[in-house]
Amino acid sequence: MIAFPDIISSSIAAEDWEPFEVGEVHMLRDDGDGKLSAGFWRATPEQAQGSTKVPCHQNEIVYIIHGHLTVETSGGEIHELKAGSCASFLKGSVNTWTVNEPTLEFFVYS
Repeated sequence: MIAFPDIISSSIAAEDWEPFEVGEVHMLRDDGDGKLSAGFWRATPEQAQGSTKVPCHQNEIVYIIHGHLTVETSGGEIHELKAGSCASFLKGSVNTWTVNEPTLEFFVYS
């Protein structure tokens, strides 16, 4: 990662990915104060091993670059997220995520 006074930029090499709860993550920005973070997340169905309940500790916006996820809300609504899909999850919500095929997403937590 390269940091300038007003710009943070990054490129992703194979060694830049870190293990995450499910899959791997590459952080582009993490201020450490819980107010703002952004990065890339990737996972395969094998890494996910079925469905995972995901509590949102912050507001979250995701953009699916490639792949396919199914997200079921606590109210039972089902959302199919595929390449080009965007979704926003509110802090405090708990959703069930299923990785249907290898997926890469860009996320922002705030």
